[in-house]
Amino acid sequence: MAESLFEEFEIHHLSDPLFSIGGHPVTFTNSALWMFISIIVATMLMVVTMRRQAMVPGRWQMMTESFHNMIANLVRDMAGEHAKPFFPFIFTIFAFIFFSNLLGLIPHSLAVTSHIIVNFGIAIMLFIVITITGFIRQGFHFFGIFVPPGVPKIMLPVIVPIEMISFAVRPFSLSIRLFANMLAGHLVLLVFAGLTASLVAAKWLAGLSVLPLGMNIAITGFEFFVAFIQAYVYTILSALYLRDALEGH
Repeated sequence: MAESLFEEFEIHHLSDPLFSIGGHPVTFTNSALWMFISIIVATMLMVVTMRRQAMVPGRWQMMTESFHNMIANLVRDMAGEHAKPFFPFIFTIFAFIFFSNLLGLIPHSLAVTSHIIVNFGIAIMLFIVITITGFIRQGFHFFGIFVPPGVPKIMLPVIVPIEMISFAVRPFSLSIRLFANMLAGHLVLLVFAGLTASLVAAKWLAGLSVLPLGMNIAITGFEFFVAFIQAYVYTILSALYLRDALEGH
C-alpha cells in the first residue's frame, strides 16, 4: 500500500541521457514533461483568450482578465508602485504554480509542485532577482532590511543575526509550504480512492464504497480551491519579499 501511495510522485526517465553534468546523466523526465505542459497550457490560454479582445468579453476572456487584474493589484498593493516592471515576473510565477497545481489533479499526471525541489527552484530564482534588485536600487543600504526600525542599538547583535537567518530561510519556507499542502491533498485523495477500490473489490461491502467515493469527490472539489489558494499565497509572499528589495524597511 505504501508503494502505491507514493507511486504518483515518482520521477521516471522518459529519454536516454541527453548530456551529463559532473558525471551525472541528464534526461527528460515526467517532471520536466508536466512542467512543460503547464507552461504550454498557461501560455496558450493567455494568448488565445486575449488575441481577440471583445468589447463584451466572453467567459474565458473574463477569466484571463480577472487573473491579470488580480495579480496586478496584488503586486501594486503588496510591493508598491515601483514594482510595476516586475509584474510579468510575478504573474509568471502565479500562472506556473496555479496550472501545475490544476494539472496535477488529472489522474495519472504528476503534481510537480508536490516535489520540493521544483518549488525550491522557483524560490531561489525569485530570491536571486530580489537580491540583485535590492543592491541595484539601494546599494549597501539593502543590508538595512536586517535592522528593524526602532530597535535599540544594544539589541542589534542579537536581532541582526535573527533577521539574516529569517531572510535566508525564506526560500525554504516558500518551498515547504507549497510542497506540504499539495502533497497532503494528493495523499488524502489517494487514500480515499484506495479505500473505494478495496470496498468495491470486497463485493459484500461494495455498497459502503459510496461513502469514500463521495469524500473523494468533495476533496477533489476542495483541491481545486487549494490549487488556487496556494498559488495566490506564494504570489503574495513573493510580492512582499520584493517590497523589501525596492523600499527596504
